[in-house]
Amino acid sequence: MRTEDGRQSRLRISGVWKAYGRRQVLRGADLDVPAGALVGVVGSNGAGKSTLLRIAVGQLTPERGTVVRTGSLGYCPQLSVLNDTFTVLQHLRLFQVAYRLPALERARELMELLGFADCLHRRAGELSGGTRQKLNLLLALMHDPQLLVLDEPYQGFDWDTHQRFWALADRLRGEGRSIVVVSHLLHDLHHFDAVRHLREGRLVREEHIR
Repeated sequence: MRTEDGRQSRLRISGVWKAYGRRQVLRGADLDVPAGALVGVVGSNGAGKSTLLRIAVGQLTPERGTVVRTGSLGYCPQLSVLNDTFTVLQHLRLFQVAYRLPALERARELMELLGFADCLHRRAGELSGGTRQKLNLLLALMHDPQLLVLDEPYQGFDWDTHQRFWALADRLRGEGRSIVVVSHLLHDLHHFDAVRHLREGRLVREEHIR
């Protein structure tokens, strides 16, 4: 599966429609994310971003249209998947089993990169909102997926962590990973290769930055 410029496509959403009762949320949405690209999807609250995301990662089936993904998937939802009674390490061990990882070296490296390596033995319920989001993001990244779908990934981050996130995203893109960042408001547009605006059920080319 190739994009128009010849690169391998990691995610291709074609002509996707979805309604809830009489409310038509998606009306033929299209999105193509090539390998090594960072793509932003922006839209107002209620525009259908969550529906689009759930369809993109396979949690929801469209009424019409197709979704094709290649390679492993990492999904960071806006609502965290954390158990407040588990420590950070217990979360890592749980997802290590789920991902069938032989070791936790990459997870520990990502903890260092995101700046919360000293929280390994703290319970999730004791963490600040920003640190909880770091862990939520880490759990989506620790198996080194080829396609990342991130819903409001930097919510609650301070400035230092915000900069760490973009440095990590740029590194992953340089390694050929594909990243989709979905938000009601996108900052630092210069980081993105392309931005799409979800408007009236369709993804409109907002601007091509690179």
